Amino acid sequence: MPHSSVSRVFGKRSKQHTIILASGDEIRHWTIRPWMLGIAASFLAVTAIGYLLGTTYLVLRDDLIGAAMARQARMQHAYEDRIASLRSQVDRITSRQLLDQQLMDDKMTRLMEQQAMLSTRHGRLDMLLKRADVVEVVPAQIPVPTARPENAAPTETKKQASAEQNGKKQRLALGSNDLSLRTTSRMSYAEIAEQPAHQADEIFNNVLSSLQTMEQEQLKKVRALATNAYQTAETIHSILRDTGVSAGTNGGVGGPFIDPESPVAFDATLNNLGAALDTLEQAKTLATRIPVGNPVPNHPVSSRFGQRRDPFLKRMAHHAGIDFRIPYGQPVYSTASGKVTTAGRKGGYGKMIEIDHGNGITTRYAHLSRLSVKVGDTVTVGAKIGAAGSTGRSTGPHLHYEVRINDHAVNPQRFLTAGKQLQSYL
Repeated sequence: MPHSSVSRVFGKRSKQHTIILASGDEIRHWTIRPWMLGIAASFLAVTAIGYLLGTTYLVLRDDLIGAAMARQARMQHAYEDRIASLRSQVDRITSRQLLDQQLMDDKMTRLMEQQAMLSTRHGRLDMLLKRADVVEVVPAQIPVPTARPENAAPTETKKQASAEQNGKKQRLALGSNDLSLRTTSRMSYAEIAEQPAHQADEIFNNVLSSLQTMEQEQLKKVRALATNAYQTAETIHSILRDTGVSAGTNGGVGGPFIDPESPVAFDATLNNLGAALDTLEQAKTLATRIPVGNPVPNHPVSSRFGQRRDPFLKRMAHHAGIDFRIPYGQPVYSTASGKVTTAGRKGGYGKMIEIDHGNGITTRYAHLSRLSVKVGDTVTVGAKIGAAGSTGRSTGPHLHYEVRINDHAVNPQRFLTAGKQLQSYL
């Protein structure tokens, strides 16, 4: 393109600047082009901007550093506060754990002490329960007698039967509760060792409540056993008194007051049960020395005590005993324990045995065919002493049986009736 056309289009071309340096004979020149000026201007602008930025940084550096340090200080304080808060929480948790541990140790100590106490009681209680089983505090069933003694209360047998059922249930429940108590305690201790603190505390409370409940139930049942034992002993004494024999009395009562909720209440109740069983055993021992047995069981009475027509003289006479219809040679038994004072022939009695039972009570067994004991022998209740016959003043085989108090003949039927009432007790 011609130069003139370019100039017309883009305008007049500016002249270029030249820098000339002369040094002696040497001359140097440089042409300053527009782009060089642009570069130089850009460099100067960048340098100025950098200088301004550097100056600004130097001016603001202290403020920036102060702000950064303040921010770091605030963060450090926040961290320290958080750490202090966490440490306080840890201390509270540790203190609570120590307190919980102390409470658990105290409760465990209480449980172990109570378990040791219950184990100690179990030995005494087991012995008393065995005695109660042997003694049979209340009989299984009181039979209805064929004849009721004079002035006997018609409701007495019903009361005795009710007391008997209650006593057996209480005795069985008492033994089973003691076994369940030991089993529950062992299981609860195993659970406590594996449970968290809040659950362990609940388990402790449940175990303590269970032990206290069982202890109260046992206490009630032991008291009921003692009451039944005393009532049974009193019933035996009452039946024996109906025979006309002095069976003794319980005497007065008294003693210091013991709160049922006190720790010694259970031991006092066990002592009371032991005394009740002793009283019952004494009553039963007394009953074995009073002739309430039947000399010839399952044989009918052919002649009763009192006025009757004499079989030989055919006129009214006093009959000092009762006669049992029994075949010749059938065994005759002692109606109570005692000592043989007579064994041989005695007038109209024929072959006779007389047994002294103490307290002025004696029994006579007459018209025997054979004697199985001799004078001085000691016999127990139900022991065979001879065989029925028809010796002496007799019209045929039978047993003449007498009960005498202080050598005075009394009606043996009262003793036979008392023996039927006492059969289940003894």
